[in-house]
Amino acid sequence: MAGMADINAWNQQLMATFRATGGKVGGNFEDVPLLILHTIGAKTGEPRENPLVYQAKGTGFVVFASGGGAPRDPDWFHNLLAFPEAVVEVGTEAIDVVARVAEGDERDYLWDLQRRIIPAFADQQAATSRTIPVVVLERAAAP
Repeated sequence: MAGMADINAWNQQLMATFRATGGKVGGNFEDVPLLILHTIGAKTGEPRENPLVYQAKGTGFVVFASGGGAPRDPDWFHNLLAFPEAVVEVGTEAIDVVARVAEGDERDYLWDLQRRIIPAFADQQAATSRTIPVVVLERAAAP
């Protein structure tokens, strides 16, 4: 699937720029909060990385499984369902997090806020018939 290879190459370049600049990638992502989500593959058990737009929530983060409006949830979402303990890179910091799917009023509030902050998310919802999952990444308790 050539499209997937193109997306993977683009993501790799975006993550390289993110790491080289301490999280400031510029271009289409100027002033857009980005993190790199580290998950474990639900099927493979292999480490995975995905650059994602996020919304700050207290000391944690909120990410949106929009997949650009794709008809199915992105792989990273399934990975978090299987293995909710993950790591995010934010700026130059690596933070242990635990994922949970926001439901009901919390999900609606966070999704509505994200659509107002970045209107492209409303376009992504319009492109798919599925309800886009909203995932809260809470900082893991210190050992």
